[in-house]
Amino acid sequence: MNTEKIKCLIIDDDPFIVELLQDKLDQHFPEVALLSTASSGREGLKKIASYSPELIFLDVEMSDMTGFEMLAQLSDIKFQIIFITSYSHYAIKAIRFNTLDYLLKPLDLGELKKAFKRYKTHSRTIPQRENIALAVQNSSTKDVANHMLILKTQDGALKLILRDIVHIEGDRNYSYIHLKNGTKKLVTKTLSDLEELLDSKGFYRCHRSHILNREHIIEVKGVFVILSNDLKISISRRRKKQFLAWFDAGKITS
Repeated sequence: MNTEKIKCLIIDDDPFIVELLQDKLDQHFPEVALLSTASSGREGLKKIASYSPELIFLDVEMSDMTGFEMLAQLSDIKFQIIFITSYSHYAIKAIRFNTLDYLLKPLDLGELKKAFKRYKTHSRTIPQRENIALAVQNSSTKDVANHMLILKTQDGALKLILRDIVHIEGDRNYSYIHLKNGTKKLVTKTLSDLEELLDSKGFYRCHRSHILNREHIIEVKGVFVILSNDLKISISRRRKKQFLAWFDAGKITS
């Protein structure tokens, strides 16, 4: 029987959260060995180099740098991460965009147990480490169209560069992602799920069944949009005014 404990670090600039998490780990997770804590990204980098952890609880927004900025300074990421964040729509969306795990402050024991169960399921899988690396890459890539979206499918992880997506078509609890190479991918995400993930990334839901990528809009003709794959997509009447405002705003910034 393997009794080796999971080597863990906490990197967070909120001493109350650090103490709370440490207490929960001590009381409820005997399989965890908390090696040390760090109160900044700079200190966290030193602790990672010293301790070679297997799991890190990492604050998304610290006083000296973000969690993603800290990770970007590492040449190789050999550990798993459970992010810690206050309710920040931007931070949560960035984490979910790369199918990474997170806990909301204040920390809930039930959610911590669920996160830990997920960690033990995926702790030694290469795809999870790749997702962290892609999240870091996205955070440092200024052109949003070059960001990589990661979605879970029945066949594993689907990784798509945003500019390769022409439009997304909803079908009840599923969605078809139409790509510029003429293929389409089926994902087990609703259109509402994808609308939330792609908000502010150059996509717009013009109809209850369609999300469009601005980069692939060739022309707007009345209540229709002509896309780069020659498809004609209708704009719902109640969304037309907002759609045109969004589309015109894109012309100004492009």
